[in-house]
Parts: sequence; C-alpha cells; structure tokens
Amino acid sequence: MTVENTEDLFVEGLQHIYYTEQRLLDALEELESTSSTEELQSGFSEHRSETEEQIERLEQVFEAVGQEPEAAEDPVIEGMIEAHEEFVEQEPSDGALDRFNIAAGQKSEHYEIACYGNLTPLADQLGLDEAADLLEQNMREEQEELDTLAEMGEEFDYGRIEA
Repeated sequence: MTVENTEDLFVEGLQHIYYTEQRLLDALEELESTSSTEELQSGFSEHRSETEEQIERLEQVFEAVGQEPEAAEDPVIEGMIEAHEEFVEQEPSDGALDRFNIAAGQKSEHYEIACYGNLTPLADQLGLDEAADLLEQNMREEQEELDTLAEMGEEFDYGRIEA
C-alpha cells in the first residue's frame, strides 16, 4: 500500500494493529498455557477474551472508513512472539518463565498502547468520531492490562526463579 494521505496512513496503521491483535490472540493462549500460576493463567485468559472484543471494535473501525478488515503483517509483534518462543525452547524454570511471560505481556501492551495512541488522533483528524471512540476504548483497556501486569511484576516472588 502506498501512503499518500492521512487516510492511507490511518488505514495502514489500522491494518497493522488488526494483525497485531490477531497474533496476540494466539500468543495469549501460549502465555496462559506456559504460565504456572492460576493468577497468571486467569489473567492471560481474561485478556484473551478482551482481545476478541478489541478485534471486533477494529472491524467496526474498518467499516467506518469503508474498508474490508485486512491485516498487514507487523514485524514488531512477530519479533516479540519469536523472542518468547526462543525463551521457552531454553526450558527455563517455571518461575523464570512466569516472570518472562509478565514482561512479554508488558512489552506487547506498551506497543499496542503506542499504536492506538497514534491511530486515535488520526481518526479525530479525519472526522471519524466513532472510530476514534472505539480506538480510545481499546487503548484504555490496554492501559488497564499494563497496570495489572506491572503490579504482578512488582509483587513477583523472585525466590521462585531457580539459580
């Protein structure tokens, strides 16, 4: 896609976050299955349900701009997923993997917040008030999840990581 104007820039960004959310839907299942505590498993499961709703909102945004939902590969999220796969292959202790999963979740939340933070003002500039509201809602949910993960990281028992 050649970006020639604000709408093109918006649609391209929308395609990237749509791809990101779809990839994270699967990644959250992996984070849930590789976590050893019920609290982490439950958190990733709940966020997976929230991500499904966010994908639906993104599809509404595509509709608002007269576009069919289309995903464009995002190398940033691919790199994050690859880093997790490589860490898991090292067969770390449960505690180390749990802490890594928390950090992986935080990284993806920061990235998603940045994406939504860039798309929302573009939607505003294009006069897409409903789209801006939907994107803002997704961004608020990502911020709440980041806050939850940050708290989990602060409360993490590092004694669980075997030396």
